[in-house]
Amino acid sequence: MNLKKFGVWANTDSLSAADAAAFAKRVEAWGYGALWVPEAVGREAFSASSWLLANTSRLVIATGIANIYARDAFASASAQKGLNEQSGGRFLLGLGVSHVPLVEGVRKSQYGKPVATMRAYLKGMAAAFYKAVPPAAPPQTVLAALGPKMLALSAEAADGAHPYNVPPEHTRRAREILGAGKLLCVEQGVMLETNPAEARAKGRRFLEVYLGLPNYVENWRRLGFGDSDFAGGGSDRLIDAVVAWGDEKAIRARIDEHWQAGADHVCVQALGAGAFADEHLLALLAPGS
Repeated sequence: MNLKKFGVWANTDSLSAADAAAFAKRVEAWGYGALWVPEAVGREAFSASSWLLANTSRLVIATGIANIYARDAFASASAQKGLNEQSGGRFLLGLGVSHVPLVEGVRKSQYGKPVATMRAYLKGMAAAFYKAVPPAAPPQTVLAALGPKMLALSAEAADGAHPYNVPPEHTRRAREILGAGKLLCVEQGVMLETNPAEARAKGRRFLEVYLGLPNYVENWRRLGFGDSDFAGGGSDRLIDAVVAWGDEKAIRARIDEHWQAGADHVCVQALGAGAFADEHLLALLAPGS
């Protein structure tokens, strides 16, 4: 799998299937190594990934993340192997425990203890039978990991971690826990906006939903943020730490901080004015084909 150091994280649910495929082709042409797509209340992660893999030839398609409450471990193991066999090893499975409101409120499932539930799920995947033609190489799995216990599980029972909404300081801590030889694939929100007031206002709109999710808030607390940082839509300090804004040079400097802190791969979420990614910024940051 040629993941490369640089990728794109984008919610393609706002695009038609044809437009999502066209976008994936542009990401591939720009020279990014991977396109990360989420699973929440839109497309099912594996079928969406299959479509994007079928419409590209070099790009890695990664789930950021596939919700373990959406299917059992047997189904995930089969889909992971099948997609890698079909695509020549271009599918990276990112798994996550999601959040209580999405699991219990939307899916009407019971939310278990995150680390124990994920551990059992990975054991189920490892034990699953698969009698179709296997992929040429063992497929890889990364976990949506923020806290030290989930990061430790990422090192112990998976191929690495995929942290989301984190500053470079978290990347440094994550690398220490993961150790060498494990993938650290970090999402970074970026915004081409040099006006501080505008950038922070847009950043607050982006973080609004995440400030209501305990998993993210508790992680920011571990990094030294407190109640005052979570009030009023988020303090300037929190916004500036989580969202990289400014000109191209400032954005590239933040991405480089993650690499210097130990990230193997940084996938940028280019925050635009609308519901979808700022493609102008993605083209500007493009590593080249």
